[in-house]
Amino acid sequence: MDVEVRNRDGRQVADLLGHARELAEPVLRESVGALPPRMRHIAGYHFGWWDKYGSELAGGGGKAIRPALVLAAAVAVDHTVEDGSGSGLGPGVARAAAAVELVHNFTLLHDDVMDQDTRRRRRPTAWSVFGTPDAILAGDALQAAAGRLLAEDPCAAAGPAASRLAGCVIELCEGQSADCAFETRTDVTLEECLVMAEAKTGALLGCACALGGLYAGAAPALVDGLDSFGRKLGLAFQLIDDLLGIWGDPAVTGKPVGADLVARKKSLPVVAALNSRTTAGAQLAGLYAAGRPLDRAEVAHATELVQAAGGRAWAVRQAESHIADALGQLSELFPDPAAAGNLLALAHLITRRDR
Repeated sequence: MDVEVRNRDGRQVADLLGHARELAEPVLRESVGALPPRMRHIAGYHFGWWDKYGSELAGGGGKAIRPALVLAAAVAVDHTVEDGSGSGLGPGVARAAAAVELVHNFTLLHDDVMDQDTRRRRRPTAWSVFGTPDAILAGDALQAAAGRLLAEDPCAAAGPAASRLAGCVIELCEGQSADCAFETRTDVTLEECLVMAEAKTGALLGCACALGGLYAGAAPALVDGLDSFGRKLGLAFQLIDDLLGIWGDPAVTGKPVGADLVARKKSLPVVAALNSRTTAGAQLAGLYAAGRPLDRAEVAHATELVQAAGGRAWAVRQAESHIADALGQLSELFPDPAAAGNLLALAHLITRRDR
């Protein structure tokens, strides 16, 4: 299987993501296909492979950022292994990429239920079509399928990879729990919010990079370094996601205007504004104390208040700082730019995205 991805010939990052989808999707479909019929139906709908009746659709699936990180990290490490211990990027990398994507989609199914979001990837969310209990159970099934993929993999890296992925899932749950708890609190600090974002978003991006390293034969220190790089990248990712949740173009993001504000979510720009000790921050706190979803006029006003209180500027600065930290670490891990080219391309994609 040819899973090598190169950027030095001018190939666009879209092709990098395309390679990751080609690598992971057959394994994803096989894993989902092995689920019980009801779980298989809901999971396939969620992935966008078929409609709610089970009829096949063209395209589907997400952006494949996490599988691409697995692949890019494996390629980077494979460049550096000179003693013949590298994996050669065999079938195990596809299993690792698929396992990470299964866990990611498990979290999406559960997040949509907890946030009561009705749209995902420009179509109704699974829970809104099939009901809350079955959507939760389908998410549980995807998590179990991810664990089974690695448990059944004969590769020597599978055991450490399974352990790392399981620890990541626990951390994801901790981050989501904190995020939910913030909804009823009026004293959320920026430090708490950043810790939550690292657990909820950074942990899985770090795990994806670490699994790529493991399957390519990286030494433990390099695996940990890849995890740290991914976590920094994940914080930048979450900051940008929160900015798009307020100021993103609905025609591009596929989400309603100010969706996070409607639900009074304490996203990073909002928490920065609430902690600003400004008049605008105090007014925003008053809106958030309403105890109900904000209407259109209130969302527009809240958007102005977050910006006036400095929340938007703070989030932009923080995103820039975290991506700079991530890129600095990447250059230390891989002094040869040719080795790190794919990870660098993905870092640029994540920090320059508009959806």
